[in-house]
This record gives sequence, structure tokens and C-alpha cells, in this order.
Amino acid sequence: MIKVLVIGAGQIGMTIAAMLAETGDFAVTLADGDAEALKRGLPQGVTATVANVEDRAGLDAALAGQDVVFSACPFYLSLPIAEAAKEAGIHFLDLTEDVDTARRIRELANGSEKAFIPQCGLAPGFISIVANDLIDRFDEPYDVRLRVGALPQFPDNALKYNLTWSTEGLINEYCNPSEAIYNGEKREVLPLEGLEEFSLDGVRYEAFSTAGGVGTLCEALEGRVRNLNYKTVRYPGHRDMVRMLVSDLRLCERREIFRDIIEHGVPVTRQDVVLIFVTVTGLKDGRLTQESYVRKIYGDKDEKGRSAIQTTTAAAACAMMDLLRQGKLPKRGFVRQEQAKYKDFIENRFGKVYA
Repeated sequence: MIKVLVIGAGQIGMTIAAMLAETGDFAVTLADGDAEALKRGLPQGVTATVANVEDRAGLDAALAGQDVVFSACPFYLSLPIAEAAKEAGIHFLDLTEDVDTARRIRELANGSEKAFIPQCGLAPGFISIVANDLIDRFDEPYDVRLRVGALPQFPDNALKYNLTWSTEGLINEYCNPSEAIYNGEKREVLPLEGLEEFSLDGVRYEAFSTAGGVGTLCEALEGRVRNLNYKTVRYPGHRDMVRMLVSDLRLCERREIFRDIIEHGVPVTRQDVVLIFVTVTGLKDGRLTQESYVRKIYGDKDEKGRSAIQTTTAAAACAMMDLLRQGKLPKRGFVRQEQAKYKDFIENRFGKVYA
């Protein structure tokens, strides 16, 4: 049985721990610095332990005897966990969307005898796997468009948005530059730029550039495709409201205040929908061809159920851990999300959420 330590007792960490424990193939311990957080809905079959990431001795003690550690913490805590995992000689996975943190974890993974797999989840994460699979179907892939959104089913405020996941991650998306490929070369794109609108199933959406969702895909595909861009999907009007906060009020320079405003004024919802829309255009059998992957995944109707972003993020993270267990991913060094085969992922007991 694989011994897994999940650090972070938020909604995603709790869900990852529960999903892994339900299989019977993982002995799961859930750790958090807040003892009260561990008492709120601890999943059946999961052991709890109090551990503060910023207390290195306590973190080392929590890692002792484990095979894998999964960070479900805010991005700024991933690096110290990765450093401790390397010293402990165990596999490391996380959910970080922060590009800088992922780069530093990659450097840390050099020469490691264990796997380091950052950026698991939906976007970054699964989005790179499905995009890479579509690209491999073409003789000459030209253009890749990735669109992902976690949206309320019933928006009723001016932002047309509800909180569905990490506030720190959301602010990072809106404030940090995005990576893209333009005319075959990798470059950075300013956040909130490239506004576009589209309709799907009779519903109007907008999309614009945000940070982190593309993971390492730009680096992997530089020189292979002409253009690649990633955009976050929202309901029309959201981008302009956020731009006022980010640019006019300069809240990216005062992120603690930005976070307080969002968490104080924007309610959380479980009634959400995750939208995934990936399109690749290129040459296939000598003809210009387009192929798309489109999915809408809804949150549970049960009031005690899981939100769509909770399910999709945790399921993707668990699938990567399961593929590592099965030997379908490299077991040492830095592992990119797109190294997972789409077929392996979608047939996995966790990955089937996306099928």
C-alpha cells in the first residue's frame, strides 16, 4: 500500500484525501497547521496530523515514512514542501498554477531519484494532456487554443462570478503574465488581454489571457506549433470589472487588500460548471483540419456534494498519482503534465470524470 501525505485541509485537499482513501490502495494522512480544519469533515479512512509547513522540523516529522507527498496548499508553500520531499527521498506532487514556483521546483527536481510532478489539476494539468493528444493527431499542427472556466451556474452579481477555488490562485491569474506561442516563439502575454467572445450551447461567454493555466506546454511545443494561447472563460462583462480593480485601483500591488475584498464580497458556490474547450488546427492527410475537445462538467446537486472544480481538480491530481503508482509516468526527475498519455488518463478510475 502506498503511503501518501496530503498537506492542506481545504476543500481540494480533503477531496484528494477522500478519493485516494476510497480505493484501498493508498494509506492516506491529511496534514494541516490548523487542528480545527482537520476536524471539519475528515474523510473516512484518512488519518489526521497537525503539521505546519513553516516549521521544518515538524514538516520533516510528518514526511517520515511516507512514499508520496501532495501539496494542496497555496502556491507559496509548495517550494518548502518540495525541498523537504527531496531531502526525505519521496515523490512530490502539487496543484500550483504559479509559473515561478513551478520553475524552481523543476530546478529542485534535477538529479532527484524520485518524481516531482507540479501543476496537477485541471488547468494547469488535464488541459495540457488533452491538448497534447489532439496535437499528436496532426501531421503538422498549426494553432492551439485552450479555454477553461470554472463558473457559477446562476450568476447574480455585477462580476457574474462566485468563488469556486483558491483566492490566491485567482489573484495570481489576474495579475501575472501568461505564456503563449506566437509565430513559433514562446513569449509572455499581459493578463486580461486578448478579450474575445463566443457562444456554446446557446450561452455567451468571454475569454481573456490569464497566468499559469498552460503549465509547461509552451516550452514543450515551441518550434512545433505556430500559435498557442490559453484564456480563462467568464461571462461577458467580468473582464472589464476585474480590469478596473487590477489596473485602475492597482490592487495587484496590494494583494492582501485584493484578497480581502474578494473574500468579503464574493460568495462561494457549490453550484458551478467547469467548461473545457480545446481546439487544434493543422494539416492532416494534406488537408487543413480542425479538431476540438469540449466538455461541461457540473457540480453535484446534493447540497453536501462536491463542486465541479473540486471534483475535476482533485480527480486529475489523483489520476496523476495513480499513473505514477502504475508505472505509467516517469518515477524520477521532473515530470510534465503532458507526459501523461490521454488514453491512460481518461481510462483511469479517477480520470474518467473527464470522459
